[in-house]
Amino acid sequence: MNLNIKLSLSFLLLGAGLVGFYVLSGQPVVLRILAVLFGLGLATAVFWTTPQGQRAIGFLNDAITEAKKVVWPTRKETFQMTLIVFILVVLMAIFLAFVDIGFSYIINMILGRG
Repeated sequence: MNLNIKLSLSFLLLGAGLVGFYVLSGQPVVLRILAVLFGLGLATAVFWTTPQGQRAIGFLNDAITEAKKVVWPTRKETFQMTLIVFILVVLMAIFLAFVDIGFSYIINMILGRG
């Protein structure tokens, strides 16, 4: 099958699933979602057979492999960093409040309202 035909068929199947969601508007939501999932599944199966699909699958496999190499912080480290961020946000809020009050005071003095 020609590459362009496979890609077109893949997009048409995806579109058919989405159209099915709206055509079945009087039906239960579960049936409507199943129509979308069926269209998505068929579109994915057809797309998988194309070179672009194979590259996408390879990319996803590489991404999963790299994600498994990530060293996640411990619970203690996460708590400490969250606490640091919270403290810095509070300090910046206080600083910006003073700056805002100062500018407001200066503007009121310039305009003669103070």
